[in-house]
This record gives sequence, structure tokens and C-alpha cells, in this order.
Amino acid sequence: MELSGCGTALVTPFRGDGAIDEPALVRLVNSQIESGIDFLIPCGTTGEASTLSETEWLRVVELTVQTAAGRVPVFGGCTHNATSEAVAKAKKLAKMPGLTGILTANPYYNRPGQEGQYQHFRAIAGAVELPILLYNIPSRTGVNLEPATVLRLAQIPNVVGIKESSGNLGQITELIAQAPRGFKVFSGDDGMTLPVIALGGVGLVSVASNVIPAQMAQMVRAAMTGDWATARAINCKYLKLMQALFCEPSPAPVKAVLALLGRMEEHLRLPMVPVTAATRQKLQSLLGELGLV
Repeated sequence: MELSGCGTALVTPFRGDGAIDEPALVRLVNSQIESGIDFLIPCGTTGEASTLSETEWLRVVELTVQTAAGRVPVFGGCTHNATSEAVAKAKKLAKMPGLTGILTANPYYNRPGQEGQYQHFRAIAGAVELPILLYNIPSRTGVNLEPATVLRLAQIPNVVGIKESSGNLGQITELIAQAPRGFKVFSGDDGMTLPVIALGGVGLVSVASNVIPAQMAQMVRAAMTGDWATARAINCKYLKLMQALFCEPSPAPVKAVLALLGRMEEHLRLPMVPVTAATRQKLQSLLGELGLV
């Protein structure tokens, strides 16, 4: 399946007792697809993957795949700072029927250099036949995946692209300019979508699309087809919401908004905690201004 356009980094809904809220996840996946989202990523940063047990992680990915039922690609989050563990997790995902590919982020905490990161990602890609989408998010992992290293990894046949969340437009420009034909560079930040696409990126992996999937999909589609007036208008209208979803550590704000909209309960797992009352009020006011409530 073609991987481009607007994808959603899905939240993982929880119940009050801490268990995964499977009906809420099914509703979320269906609403995303019905709203025009092009692909889905369960168990990434936004999905609180680091707080899930292995059984829960596999179940969230499995349920997303089953609910999507081939309508859109699904890339399962698969990250660990020990390469052997990341490889073992990737092999387990590779056995899942219907899964399109794997999203895997920089190894965190260890802070490996460029060669260490290269060897880490190469080991994961070599362990499975599924397409691999790299995920560069130095603000979370403590290390940056530099363009030269990405270009080395792009020579591996099943390394198909990268979700770039460095926030460094110069770095992203350098990567897109040198990337081999067919290697896909996605914006990993809602607010940088339009410049990344203008430079030659192929879309967005979005947090805001958990809340406004139709609008984010329309914005990306407009930019990809050169309708910049429409893309800019949508970006301007919803920019404050995109920014507000990171006013406290994510995914607390997006879960607060989804709860305010009645789409799921507002539960997170420690060490993540709900937003403050003041932030919740600000989010509710913003939703009112945008006509979403």
C-alpha cells in the first residue's frame, strides 16, 4: 500500500481501572479512517508505548490492524534502547497478519553516536522483511539521527522512510535534497507540515489528527496537490490547537481534548499525568473558539 499523506500517531485509550479501553480504540480507528486519514501508527510516543506491557503492546497493534481491515496501512511502533530487545520485538510484530510495517525510534537513554544508531537500525531492518519507517525524535531520546546516517540506512531495501521530529528544518532540507528516489520523509511535527511538504516531504505523522482528522487530512492533501491557499488557511485556523496539544507533556493535552469531546475517558499511565485544571479550561475555550464543541 502506498505510504504518503496524513497519518495519525494514535493515542491509547485507557479505562479508569488502567486497562486498555478496547471499544474506545476501535471507535478511534474507525473514525480516523472514515475521516480520510491515510495511515495509522499505534504504539508510538503518543500511544504511551513505553508504559504498555508486551502483551498490551501487541494487543493494541493487533486490534488496530484488525479494525483497519486493510483499509489503510498500519505501522506498529517498535522501539527499545537495547538492540537485541528491539530486534526481538520486531520479529514478534513481523508475525502479525495484516501489519504493513514498523516504526522504530532512536535508541533512548544510551545516547549512541551515529555509528551505533546505524548498527541498531540495520539490525532491526535485517531481522524482518517488513518495511521500516525510522523515527528521529531527539527531544525524547537524547540523540539525533543525522542526514548522513539516514542516507546510509536508506540503502537498506526495507528502510522506506523516516518520521522526522527533530524540529530542525535545515537538517530536514538537507535530507530531502539528498534522499534516494522513493525514500519517504514525513514531518513528525504538525506545525512544520507545510514547509516539509514544500521541500519535497511526502506527508505528516500527526498528533492533532487524533482530534481533527478530517481537517489535518485535508490540509496535507491540499499541500500535496499544490493547493497552498487551502493548506495555509487550514494551518492558520488550527495552529493554536496544534500548539496547545504540546502545552504540557504529550499525550496529556490531546487526551484531555478527546475527553472534552466525549470520545474517550481521560486516563493516562504514570509517569504521565492529566493536564492541570487551568490547561483544561484553556483547551475547552480553544475548542469553543474553533467550533468543535
